[in-house]
Amino acid sequence: MNLLEKCCICPHHCQVNRLNGKIGKCKATDKVKIALYSIHRFEEPCISGENGSGTVFFSNCNLQCQFCQNYEISQLGRGKEIENEELADIFLKQQEQKAQNINLVSPTSYAVHIIEAIKIAKEKGLNIPIVYNTNGYEDIETLKLLNGYIDIYLPDLKYADNNIAKEFSGVNNYFEIATTAIKEMYRQVGSPKFNEKGIMMKGLMVRHLVLPNCIENTKRVLKWLHENLPTDVYLSIMAQYFPTYKAKENQKLNRKLTKKEWQEVLDYIDELEIENGYVQELGEHEEEYVPKWKY
Repeated sequence: MNLLEKCCICPHHCQVNRLNGKIGKCKATDKVKIALYSIHRFEEPCISGENGSGTVFFSNCNLQCQFCQNYEISQLGRGKEIENEELADIFLKQQEQKAQNINLVSPTSYAVHIIEAIKIAKEKGLNIPIVYNTNGYEDIETLKLLNGYIDIYLPDLKYADNNIAKEFSGVNNYFEIATTAIKEMYRQVGSPKFNEKGIMMKGLMVRHLVLPNCIENTKRVLKWLHENLPTDVYLSIMAQYFPTYKAKENQKLNRKLTKKEWQEVLDYIDELEIENGYVQELGEHEEEYVPKWKY
């Protein structure tokens, strides 16, 4: 756990001593902190399957997204500190409940804790896939530590435009960091592999949430993914955006997508001939947060 003495777990490299109670940009301490765990049935079909995905929502985040739909957890830090052994027990409980996988949501700040918890859980019989569900802002050396512990990487690629990344999420080097991280993730796990029921057992799938007034950013993201990853890597293009948290006060973000914007994205997906993955249906109302997926 000495990596926490001068923390460089994420690309911020705050170098604070988390063991002495110091906190950096993500506000994480030396203890792993989670907000909740549950069986989640609304991820992409190859992740949730029939039984649901065993999600663990980690508190705090190394990005400051104005539009975060989980802001109470990620930005306000709601949650409870637990020991690594307790986290391992949660993994095992979810396996007992027949979860398709263990889905680590916003895990970045706790990567070293997660490795220890996985070791403990595997010694006690954990054998379902581990999903690393991340915003994409990952340190390459930390990812190398995770090699062999993670079966499925599920990163975002939020931005190709760093000016937008700085304004909306507080980092000015997102694109370079995230694309480097995604390449390392692919090196570790490769293209998706599925069982006989169509459940992903290993591999990379990249998510992108389309933002209002940012369609050119989305096109640049899709173009990079199309040109830099094999065609059998799954993409998940999400339309579930609605203004919440600080986005309500930002004129660029204070509305949902229009049908015209969404159709422009769909047309570009067709133009690139992207076939593997999922595209969400565009909801009509803000409460339609639950994803509705189509192939």
